[in-house]
Amino acid sequence: MALTDAACRNFKPQDKPKKLADERGLYLLVKAADAHGVAGKYWRFDFRYGGKRLTLALGVYPEVDLKTARQSRDDARALLREGRNPTAERAATKRHVAASAANNFKTVALDWHAVKSARWKQVTADKQMTHLVADVFPVIGHRPIAEITAPELLALFNKIVARNAAYTASRVREICRQVIAYAIATGRATYNPANDLRNTIAVPSVKHRPAITDKREFGIFLRDLASYESADRLTLMATKLALLTFVRSQELRYARWSEIDVEAREWRIPAARMKMGKGLNQAHIVPLAPQAIALLQEIKAYVGEVENVFPNNYGADGFMSENTIGRMLIRMGYQGKQTLHGFRASARSLLSERGWTVDALERQLDHAERNKSVAAYARSEHLVERRKIMNDWANLVDALTVGGNVVHLPQLAA
Repeated sequence: MALTDAACRNFKPQDKPKKLADERGLYLLVKAADAHGVAGKYWRFDFRYGGKRLTLALGVYPEVDLKTARQSRDDARALLREGRNPTAERAATKRHVAASAANNFKTVALDWHAVKSARWKQVTADKQMTHLVADVFPVIGHRPIAEITAPELLALFNKIVARNAAYTASRVREICRQVIAYAIATGRATYNPANDLRNTIAVPSVKHRPAITDKREFGIFLRDLASYESADRLTLMATKLALLTFVRSQELRYARWSEIDVEAREWRIPAARMKMGKGLNQAHIVPLAPQAIALLQEIKAYVGEVENVFPNNYGADGFMSENTIGRMLIRMGYQGKQTLHGFRASARSLLSERGWTVDALERQLDHAERNKSVAAYARSEHLVERRKIMNDWANLVDALTVGGNVVHLPQLAA
């Protein structure tokens, strides 16, 4: 006689375990209370496989009701008709679920981040983790990484684009691509669906930072700077050194006296602080013109015996604030016209007009070289020409500052 919901619900545990039979091997095992007074009702399915009597657990009543237990029994009987062992199939499914949980996107992404962050600056590691935590983990963090599909990723990216963050969506796509590539490399996936989505995100065009590239207008700027009196002396000297060396903001702000070699007329910026030098273990050489050497000596006399070239006793890290020079340029009336980073574009454009080779200028700007072995070699390549470039640039800055005429390209010794 088949069981009913009422019979399952109303049967009380007794002194000994009791089986309430249903049909085709299914029954409800009602266990007596244990030493702690806890009793229970458990669904079981008895079957024969390979000449042996086996039992398959189907769940606990009432979490699993009668209808669900019967469906699980019928599923098990279907496996038996195919010659498969339901118990073995259940164990295999559990192993697969456990493996999938261990290899879900979040787990692999955290492994990837730990490996990559050893070579990143902290700010980069923090940004990548922020993208993962804010945009990726809530959507696909639980998903087995080998089962993630291109449409699934596209839905994630489109969700970010919908909040007017197309650039962030493109960054997230690249992060996902790298995480899945790492999963493939470590044997946890075989296909990277992010590769199929390269052209699916319309990224707004990059807005270049303001820079004056016309020689006459740049000369006006230099003369405005030379006559500007509303900034402290160290800020003005830092701005002038940025002009003479056209390094990036963090390379300038974090400069240390130990990096300056007056005898060799060189500033050796550690690779770890260079945007393109991370992982090359080779410093970026900035040849120093006589004007830059003289300015550094003036700065040294002003700041005294300290470790940092541009110290800030009030800053959290002891260095000049990243906004100091930018705020001064705004006060000068150059907002939207010239920035500290824009000095690089100004120098690049004006020096190109003077006939210097593109390769030497690119090396001096520390622009990217995709091949690391080539990049490492390129750090010292063109150094003779780069010394001449930096001298020529300093002379040009001097001439434009005083309103001189066109300066002829000098052929200075290295």
